[in-house]
Amino acid sequence: MTPSTRPMPALGLGTFRLKEQTVIDAVRSGLSLGYRHIDTAQIYGNEAEVGQAIAESGVPRAELFVTTKIWTESLSGDRLVPSLRESLAKLRLDTVDLTLIHWPSPGGAVPLKETLEALLDARRQGLTHAIGLSNFTVAQMREAIDLVGVAALATNQVECHPFLQHRAVADFAREQGLHLTAYMPLAYGKVMADPVLQDIAAKHGTTPAQVSLAWLLQQGFAVIPSSTRPANQAANLQALSLRLDDADMERIATLDRGERLANPDFAPAWD
Repeated sequence: MTPSTRPMPALGLGTFRLKEQTVIDAVRSGLSLGYRHIDTAQIYGNEAEVGQAIAESGVPRAELFVTTKIWTESLSGDRLVPSLRESLAKLRLDTVDLTLIHWPSPGGAVPLKETLEALLDARRQGLTHAIGLSNFTVAQMREAIDLVGVAALATNQVECHPFLQHRAVADFAREQGLHLTAYMPLAYGKVMADPVLQDIAAKHGTTPAQVSLAWLLQQGFAVIPSSTRPANQAANLQALSLRLDDADMERIATLDRGERLANPDFAPAWD
């Protein structure tokens, strides 16, 4: 089976923190509702369940865009390709559409050049259709672009939501022509309780979650909200047709408070 050759769908289904039957049901439900972009990672411990749900869905492989991410312990030249093969076996796929460096190597233990060369080798072998980054700072994006060129990098996946707007990263990526994907776009559901987002949602007859997703989509981000409830999954898809006006966008811009939810002790020095 070959991967999709179409661009990454703008709205996908994240699977972070979803385990066992929960993730099987979530992916199965998402695919039945029309999601065609599924995001997982080695460290999530759910690639096998995601693969099961995909296999049982009946959705043709060519219609799907599947992303996984290489964990920090497998970023070295001798570990990356074998670890990706393990992921493919769990996913029951011959290839994935996108493989990301999940986090920059902690403390620079593995040179970025070594990891990117291994990813390019994986792509040459047909194990992945595209490669990219996740949780990279401006300086690290610059280094990656200098090493392989921006055209070789499909995206940088970063935490982004109204309370963490990552403007330095977003501005640099936009200047360089590097696409961004927003994870945790609903800030673990915190967007639902924000008065400004509630007000904008009421104005449009929608939900704060849809407003947050639409705000990101209108900036050119892809978004990968994680949801286990079919009703919420279906509602999130409606963000694709929601259009916020300039006043809405300006109001949301005022919500940035640098509230980072994903910040492990090995994270890079954030911009």
